Amino acid sequence: MSKCLICGNLIQPFISFGKMPIANGFLKMEQFKKEYFFELKVAFCPKCTMVQLTEFVDREKMFHENYAFFSSTSKMMSEHFKEFADEVQSKYLSQKDPFVVEIGSNDGIMLQNFAKKGIRHLGVEPSKNVAEIAKGKGINTISQFFDEELAHKIVKTDGQADAFIAANVMCHIPYFHSIVAGIKILLKQEGIVMFEDPYLGDVIEKTSYDQIYDEHAFVFSVSSINYVFQQHDMEVIDVSPQEVHGGSMRYIIAHKGVKKVSKNVFIQMEREKALGLNLPETFDLFRNNCEKSRDSLKTILVDLKNKGKKVVGYAATSKSTTVLNYCGITPDLIEYICDTTPLKQGKFSPGMHIPVFSYEKFVAEKPEFALLFGWNHAKEIMAKEKKYSDSGGKWIVYVPQVNII
Repeated sequence: MSKCLICGNLIQPFISFGKMPIANGFLKMEQFKKEYFFELKVAFCPKCTMVQLTEFVDREKMFHENYAFFSSTSKMMSEHFKEFADEVQSKYLSQKDPFVVEIGSNDGIMLQNFAKKGIRHLGVEPSKNVAEIAKGKGINTISQFFDEELAHKIVKTDGQADAFIAANVMCHIPYFHSIVAGIKILLKQEGIVMFEDPYLGDVIEKTSYDQIYDEHAFVFSVSSINYVFQQHDMEVIDVSPQEVHGGSMRYIIAHKGVKKVSKNVFIQMEREKALGLNLPETFDLFRNNCEKSRDSLKTILVDLKNKGKKVVGYAATSKSTTVLNYCGITPDLIEYICDTTPLKQGKFSPGMHIPVFSYEKFVAEKPEFALLFGWNHAKEIMAKEKKYSDSGGKWIVYVPQVNII
């Protein structure tokens, strides 16, 4: 039995997605034989309620100089992060000469909002290729992994931070206590932490199992996050549900007793109890729902193939890796995946080795059916692809249930 990374209690595995490759590890044909796999198994801790993977991939295998995800490719996400930055500035940066630190700052999509206003900032981004793009925009960025040691160095060179921020990053880090210990060192007494990640309540309610892959070491709830920070004499003071990434939660955290705790925190924690996020049987039901979703999707694809219909994938996302491998979706069921990221084009999907082509191929060919892997950007995608839908193109979706629309 494995032990919880947060509290050391024995954890209870509730689902295995089987052998899984690196989610963002799009590869060339000559790399097939050396492809890395691990078991993607998920467990629940009955003591601290943290949901976590049982096996972890070395961080250097996931975040490196060829990292294939650039946040700024989505207009919707650019707008969302501007709103995030505005909230930090308007509510928490009233003092003179504030300093903001962001970890996993990617290509600077969030920090550019602070940089434009002349606010002192630092991005900590371990993937060198995206860090270079941020630097090119004039955003102060270092290419390292954040921990206690780095926190001490930042304080020494730049002083303590008024705000420590992150988006879709904190859940990536198995050594979570070291991160929180680093935050405690880095953060001023009156400072705040603001971060958001995919929310466990949404994953359970929507059966959005593709939120689970190698980079997501944890799936957070308000209760589990509050438990972690309480161990370091900090506390959640406010929470705010977000629609992005298929359902996220924004957490605002401060040193214990420094700021008033909003009633939102208590309301959300009560909701979590009502959802059963503290009960093992909730996760057994989730496993059953995942299996039903998997079987329904495979049945639809096999049926379309037998009818001679052409199906392609839309958006070569990290999430698509979980779906393709868990459901056993092979290149005979999906001809190719289209994507706008040049770094992925001309390569193959991890594990199932479905070719990835440019978006232009999708536009030119107008395939009859498109399997929507970027479902969390559905609103933005549907607006962009109105012409495709109007001309008879059909979408296959699998969240919250499998359907053809």
